[in-house]
Amino acid sequence: MYDIAIIGGGPAGYSAAINAKILNRSYIWFTGKTPPKKVIKAELIRNYLGLSDISGENLFSAFESHIAALGVEKTPEVVTGVYDLDGKYALLAGKNEYEARTVILCTGVETARPIDGEDEFLGRGVSYCATCDGNFYRGKDIAVLCYDKAFEHEIEYLCTLAHTVHVIPTYKDCGVKAANAHMHEGYPVKFTGGMRLEKVLFKNGELAVDGVFVLRNSFSPAKLVHGLKTEGGHIVVNRALATNLDGVFAAGDCAGRPYQYAKSAGEGNIAVHSAVEYLSK
Repeated sequence: MYDIAIIGGGPAGYSAAINAKILNRSYIWFTGKTPPKKVIKAELIRNYLGLSDISGENLFSAFESHIAALGVEKTPEVVTGVYDLDGKYALLAGKNEYEARTVILCTGVETARPIDGEDEFLGRGVSYCATCDGNFYRGKDIAVLCYDKAFEHEIEYLCTLAHTVHVIPTYKDCGVKAANAHMHEGYPVKFTGGMRLEKVLFKNGELAVDGVFVLRNSFSPAKLVHGLKTEGGHIVVNRALATNLDGVFAAGDCAGRPYQYAKSAGEGNIAVHSAVEYLSK
């Protein structure tokens, strides 16, 4: 059981993890499988206090040096669900389950819009976790919508279970080579079906499948945490960055504009102090 679980590998997550370490609280920090591309690809950042005219790559390097100096540990897993267990929270990441007394969401904003029908068929043919749900599709035909090469090993795992795997990468040069993996170009416009998902629709065609795995590095906070109040795509928080759920806090872009690294880092700090105050009660 951890005091604090931190979800997100951007500036807010780094700041929260650093401060949880400094405040000597037990914590687990889920960074996802890939570094924060939004930070690394930034050409020039001019408003980060003390680091004028710094590139995103150099800023990220400074973050990494800071956590290394403090001995802050990462857990490079993707959290796919957070569940209230009456005074504590269970976090599902792949086949692993963790428990924490408080949760800090630093998930950023979801840049990929959900597919029409994605929410409707979640749990009825749409899944976000290959290792969690892959066994349900042994010998069946499935599709995988993949947003990053870091998830290709999960597609290969699904290929060992399913009869046919229709791979729909959103990037070039997908490296999956399994004999039963079939590559598809284009982007789905809709998931359809009856009681369960039955088809993936494209602008010029369709696939009949038994299920779809959507492999992203982050998900909408409202999908992660049942009952979380959101508005305009952001988590609703107060000045202490507390959400409408006891023991759940949010920091960074997911908590609202402006989308700035300095703002995110400051809120990561505030969220941890608010979580510690909550724990003290």
